[in-house]
Order: sequence, then structure tokens, then C-alpha cells
Amino acid sequence: MISLEVTARFRACLRKEHLDRNAVFAAMQLAASAWGQPQLHSGRGIRRLHAEIYECRLDRATRLIFQPAPGALVFDFAGNHDQVRAYLKNLR
Repeated sequence: MISLEVTARFRACLRKEHLDRNAVFAAMQLAASAWGQPQLHSGRGIRRLHAEIYECRLDRATRLIFQPAPGALVFDFAGNHDQVRAYLKNLR
């Protein structure tokens, strides 16, 4: 089983956006269960955004950004479309 890890930035995003932690954890578990099975990625809302950066959808507006690591998915950011674009822009 692949483990789930979160960064301090991700925890700050959850607090700032007042996201339901149970729903976030459920979305993270769905992403982990589908990871490595490309046929399930689109059904789970997993999409590649950049070289090794992926997103999964929490709901229609909110996205969870993560990176794969050996044996884990590391969740680093949560936000809406515009916030995710700004996040990706700052990575360059």
C-alpha cells in the first residue's frame, strides 16, 4: 500500500480554505488506491499538471496537488484553479 504524506504548506492550505478534513482524506485515499493504474486516473480525477506534479479533485472547485515519491504520495497544496496556476507558476 502506498502511504500518504502531507507538507506544512498543505496543512496551512486546509486551515486557510476551511476544507473538510474527512473529505480531503477520502480524496487522498482514492488517489492512492488508483495510483499506478492509469485506467483509473481519469475516473478518480487524477491529472498530470507538470513533470512530476499531479492533481486530484476534492470537489468541483478544489484541487489537491501532490507529487509521487518512492512508496508515497506527498500532498503539498490545495486550492482552486487560480491558486493552483499561481502555485505552478512559482515553481518555475
